[in-house]
Amino acid sequence: MSAGRHSRSHHNPHGMKPISLADIWDDLSDGIRNIYNRQSMPKKRYMELYTHVYNYCTSIQQPSASGAVRVRANRSRTSSAAPGAQFVGIELYSRVKEFLKDHLEKIRPRGDGLVGEVVLKFYTSVWEEYQFSSRVLNGICQYLNRHWVKRENDEGKNEIYDIYSLALLTWKDCLFKNMHSQVTKSVLALIEQERNGETINTRLISGVVDCYVELGIKPESPQARGQNLSIYKEYFEGGFLTDTEHYYRAESGAFLEVNPVTEYMKRVETRLLEEHRRVSVYLHESTQDELARKCERVLIEKYLDVFYSEFLALLHNDKDEDLTRMYALVNRVPQGMAELRAKFETHVHGQGLSAVEKCGEAVLNDPKMYVQALLDVHNKYAAMVESSFTGDGGFLQSLDKACGRFVNSNAVTQGPKASSKSPELLARYCDMLLKKSAKNPDESELDEALQNVMVIFRYVEDKDVFQKFYSKMLAKRLVGGNSASDDAEASMISKLKQACGFEYTSKLQRMFQDMSLSKDLNERFKQHVTGSGQSLELDFSIMVLSSVAWPFTQGPPFALPATLQRSFDRFLTFYTSQHNGRKLNWLYKLSKGELVTHCFKARYTLQASTYQMSILLEFNQSTQHTMAHLLATTQLNRELLEQVLQGLVKFKLLICEDTEIEPDTLLKLNTAYKNKKLRVNINHPMKLEQRQEQEATHKNVEEDRKLLIQAAVVRIMKMRKELKHQPLLAEVFQQLSSRFKPKVPIIKKCIDILIEKEYLERVDGQKDTYRYLA
Repeated sequence: MSAGRHSRSHHNPHGMKPISLADIWDDLSDGIRNIYNRQSMPKKRYMELYTHVYNYCTSIQQPSASGAVRVRANRSRTSSAAPGAQFVGIELYSRVKEFLKDHLEKIRPRGDGLVGEVVLKFYTSVWEEYQFSSRVLNGICQYLNRHWVKRENDEGKNEIYDIYSLALLTWKDCLFKNMHSQVTKSVLALIEQERNGETINTRLISGVVDCYVELGIKPESPQARGQNLSIYKEYFEGGFLTDTEHYYRAESGAFLEVNPVTEYMKRVETRLLEEHRRVSVYLHESTQDELARKCERVLIEKYLDVFYSEFLALLHNDKDEDLTRMYALVNRVPQGMAELRAKFETHVHGQGLSAVEKCGEAVLNDPKMYVQALLDVHNKYAAMVESSFTGDGGFLQSLDKACGRFVNSNAVTQGPKASSKSPELLARYCDMLLKKSAKNPDESELDEALQNVMVIFRYVEDKDVFQKFYSKMLAKRLVGGNSASDDAEASMISKLKQACGFEYTSKLQRMFQDMSLSKDLNERFKQHVTGSGQSLELDFSIMVLSSVAWPFTQGPPFALPATLQRSFDRFLTFYTSQHNGRKLNWLYKLSKGELVTHCFKARYTLQASTYQMSILLEFNQSTQHTMAHLLATTQLNRELLEQVLQGLVKFKLLICEDTEIEPDTLLKLNTAYKNKKLRVNINHPMKLEQRQEQEATHKNVEEDRKLLIQAAVVRIMKMRKELKHQPLLAEVFQQLSSRFKPKVPIIKKCIDILIEKEYLERVDGQKDTYRYLA
């Protein structure tokens, strides 16, 4: 407090009369009056008034009979404070308080009876002048605020305020209490005019709002001014929100009676933007959230059923802009989106089913048409989710559910043996893309097409069926040398591996390894033959395929022609010398070769299967043979031989006069054969083979599934030891769902098989409980 001691010695030297309030009040009050009359004040005059307050607050009062006691009491309470300062402060504080009250009491009658914009102009202009003057007064009395008022507050006297807060409380008691009702009503009326499209003076509203916010002073906590919105909330916001609700309740009902929902949504969008702007322009920011919620309840939540019923119409008609608007509005309502997502899922599912139905039966033999139909639906609604629903995760989930349903169950998959048709057709579509063809897409288009395959693959439940068919078709492409691109094949396998894991593609990758090993093996065989001083009778190559990886089964009995047998025997000798103990099973039905003809007018090169070659080579001995003779020489079964012969007759290489081929039917070589092409491919798959192969593939899938289910049950029971039926089913579903969706009856059969094999037993006395047997 050295500054205080210095001040006392400077302003009140020993022997001089102390400064009293009477000494300074006349000049100080004149200055304050000038401030509130908004008269200009030079800086010098401002400093004179500040000095009056400073000198008075720091003056040492001479003790009187009663004063001596007060000073001593003050010293005993806080020895570091300037003696007597609090008593000097209270008198000045009281005079200022009286001045402010008198000033406002003279102004108040001028506002009586005023309404509308007139009362707002009066109230805001008087408020702004009073607020400005009070800030100036607060500056002049700053020393009083910092020392005397602060000390009074520190001692628990919360009814004492800094001078600016005192001015606000005085305004609150004199003008606000008498005028707030007419002022608030006028503000609300002005806001309604603006909602009705009229141009208003928004400064009148913002002036009132600023006043109400500024008046938020807690008597018990004067330091909290500016953070307490009690006046604004109680005397304005409550009424404003009620008026808002009434206004929009009436407007929305009337608007919807004569306008479509799409126009109503535009209206709501506009109104919400207007209300947001209203807060930013002239209301307090704290009103924003509550105002938005109020508008959303009245304008959106109340009409959710109307929105929901309109939603399906917008989807059917592809009204993307309106859908975007509806999503944005309904998304403002808690739990409002659940119904929209459910309706979206139902709609997409219906569109998927419809798209497949429109394809008709032709789709069964046109995998591209089928996959494209599924893709078109998915891509259309995926784009809609991204654009109209801002990539909303809930809508993506609904899209996935809908796609999963129509991909796995549609018109194509109906029937006792057609439930796995989707993965089969998808695998056949892959085969079309990856097989050599004049219609092959370029590299970038092919990669995009394979990406699209993976989009549908993601929804396929029976991924094991896809794997079986894809594996067989890949094997044929590799063996036949029909792959359009090794890079594309590797890319597809990589995509499958990423989606389903290493185990899913391990056999597919092994096939490529075998192809590479076979290439090296053929090179070594040729070197061996050359090195032994011999020559190859035929341009001959062999593929050695591991039985574990390749999905081939040995064909029916077959006797090779002598011209081919010698080359086979030579290779077999070479291979067994290098790989002792390995057994080669010849897959004649997959073998092929080329025959050069010398029996026709033109020299043709026929690309034929081994079966076709063996039959045609027989005609080197004679130009005609009976079927019985060909059965004996080839040792093929009758049904297969008949199909091969019918194919050769169809190609017009052989002539058969009978409609049905019987053992004694005579088949003649057509020496008059003609073809525009000199290279002719007659090696086309037979329908019987294709049908049998499809049936065998589906049968293999079923057998594999039983083994997988049994393995899963054993794994689960080995870990759990004892488990009830339903939890066991649930865990089996969980373990196998990534490969296929197991059927409950099949799981039950597998459990019975495991009980028979004594892997499990039923627990006595406990219903549907199994125990693992170690």
